[in-house]
Amino acid sequence: MTSFEADSTVAANGSAPRPNALSKYEVIYQELQNKILSGTYAVGDRLPSESALVRMYGVSRPTAAKALQELVVSGLIERKAGSGSFVSDKKRTKASERTVPQLGLLMPGLENTEIFEMISGQLASLARNRDYTLVWGGLHGSYGKLNNPEPENTFKLCRQLIERKVNGVFFAPFECSKSKEEINRKVLDELSQAGITVVLLDRDVHAFPRRSNWDLVGIDNLAAGYMMADHLLKLGCRKLCFFTRPYAAPTVDARIAGIREALLRHGVRPEAKWVIEGNPEDPAVIADMMAGNRWDACICGNDRTAAQVLQSLMRRGVRVPGDIRLAGFDDVKYATLIAVPLTTVYQPCDEIATLAFEAMLRRMDNPLAPACSFVATPRLVVRESCGTYTATDRGPA
Repeated sequence: MTSFEADSTVAANGSAPRPNALSKYEVIYQELQNKILSGTYAVGDRLPSESALVRMYGVSRPTAAKALQELVVSGLIERKAGSGSFVSDKKRTKASERTVPQLGLLMPGLENTEIFEMISGQLASLARNRDYTLVWGGLHGSYGKLNNPEPENTFKLCRQLIERKVNGVFFAPFECSKSKEEINRKVLDELSQAGITVVLLDRDVHAFPRRSNWDLVGIDNLAAGYMMADHLLKLGCRKLCFFTRPYAAPTVDARIAGIREALLRHGVRPEAKWVIEGNPEDPAVIADMMAGNRWDACICGNDRTAAQVLQSLMRRGVRVPGDIRLAGFDDVKYATLIAVPLTTVYQPCDEIATLAFEAMLRRMDNPLAPACSFVATPRLVVRESCGTYTATDRGPA
């Protein structure tokens, strides 16, 4: 059986099981712990107050309080009534008992890609269980405003990880920029010159189908594109278009290749200009796409883009799925919260994180090992936006 034929479908009325990502208070605890053990907060330094943590992380006050209480229990801080929370001198003894190896996360534009939050949470859990400290290079508060995807901010984060002397870095390469390959190459050169092990997450630094000499962990995007198109073709769609933002990641090109393969296997010739690049919130782009109402279905590069396309179509009075079927990739949380729940491809973030952590340990243990790709299996999730369910999609009654 080929990878294309190994199609797995998740129940239509529910997403695939979510990974065990860190809870909100654990994320705060992990970041503050990292800063204390690394010396960013020295003995006697005052930590942000509960109110400040509420603003920084967008959590409730009890959540912030629980994170601080966990640090008290760990012996890392002391809380003084009316004064605040301070790094305990017990921390000095704990930190000096052993050198804790550090791993870094470098994820430009983290807030735009929800799967990275889930992968990061699972990586943090795995690191903690293996006695590693995980330095967050893409969440609120680690080095200031890190969710700025500008290249200079990416270089800044890279250099700060180097200064921290981390042992390895999980890097999700920069995208959505004409100069993305140059930016990513510069980041990798700096990490390599510093002797830091790198594992790529989700995407390569080269355009599809080229492959770099770095370990890469993600899903089989070619198979993901195929299974999505195959599903729509079986529903009777013949005119498929693909919508993506300009300069998207190589994963998008792999999905396009999978869709093209499905069309060919079904004996359907792709329509002219079936791959559409543009801003999904630009009315002119959507108007051009819908001119002549010639598409049966629109597959989007990811769920975020699909949600924006849906909003733009609704503003034009276009019905989904009545006038056009819609689908995405990732199965992020809001895929079920938008006006028409989204048919999508689920990324098993817990599996990706586990593969990435194992790849990191393997690479650190043997720097001369051949570069490998570690691929998790995507799964189709069928919801209302594609217009129908099949009997097998519905799951048990």
